[in-house]
Amino acid sequence: MSAPREWTTWPPRPEPGSKGRKRRRVLRAALIGGLVAVLALLGLLAGGVWWGTNHYGGQVTRIPHAFPQGPRPQKAEGHDNGTTFLLAGVDSRSKRPTTGTDATADLWKPGAQRSDTLMLVHLSPGERTAYTLSIPRDSWVPIPGHGSAKVNAAFSWGGPPLLIQTVEQLTGTRIDHFGVVDWHGFKSLTDAVGGVPVTVPANAYDPEQHRAFTAGPQTMNGDEALAYVRQRHGLPGGELDRIKRQQQFLRSMVAQVRGGVRLTDPFATGRTLDAITRTVSVDSGMTNGDLRNLVLGLRHLSASDARFSTAPIIRSEMIRRQYALILDKQKLRSLWHEVETGRTPAAGR
Repeated sequence: MSAPREWTTWPPRPEPGSKGRKRRRVLRAALIGGLVAVLALLGLLAGGVWWGTNHYGGQVTRIPHAFPQGPRPQKAEGHDNGTTFLLAGVDSRSKRPTTGTDATADLWKPGAQRSDTLMLVHLSPGERTAYTLSIPRDSWVPIPGHGSAKVNAAFSWGGPPLLIQTVEQLTGTRIDHFGVVDWHGFKSLTDAVGGVPVTVPANAYDPEQHRAFTAGPQTMNGDEALAYVRQRHGLPGGELDRIKRQQQFLRSMVAQVRGGVRLTDPFATGRTLDAITRTVSVDSGMTNGDLRNLVLGLRHLSASDARFSTAPIIRSEMIRRQYALILDKQKLRSLWHEVETGRTPAAGR
């Protein structure tokens, strides 16, 4: 008859003082040390995101009372829950900056500034796609309380609230956020990102700015870029050709900024974010968290995910000795409704 079987633990317990116990202690210490390191890394990442959100978000200049008082359009039925921005480039004649943390002059004074560039931008949920609609500065539209005039006069007469109210009534959409940059900020941002690569489609001369542009690829600094996106005299399509240039430049600048925001290179990201926060002003309703989510979301936006269009035009004519563009309001509203309900507008619209 065989001896009773002895039950043992597995792996076998080391005898007191054996090398096995030492190895077990080393393994346990390594596991605990690794866990502590992982937790510490997660803490640093969370702390870095919190610090970056508050640091850079806190640098952005907020515009109080940017939105109009009184009734405003409601979100369209079937809205995709994305975000709609109104972006304005202001042709301030001030010798001092009027937007961003570098601003030393007022953003708006009656009659002192006009919106030289006007774009509606809709970002889908998660910032995965973007649709940009340019509204020509010469568009002849109703301006609440002032009759009809060029759309760029709205900012001159009533600042951000009147401009937002004018565009909301024109398009039938509700604007979620407003951003503005002046000439000084535009130049500073262009220089801060190391210049912006642009391919000039054809040789052109601007008789108003006395500046020539040579066809071909080039990287423009702030002064060159500002002259390029402002030119309309000397271009076959005038204002519409200028809009094409502005959209081309914006696409390239977004790619440049997107390339500068890299989690693997915090110093490059810091320089890019500093440049943006120094030059742009936004409505006071845009929180630091909103800005963080916007920046992080745009990192995933590629050129193929961005579409550009221009408000549909019926004709041009002279009104009160001014060159004006008459928009197709019904078609404009239909197009933007498609955008906000997640449908892609037909090509060429």
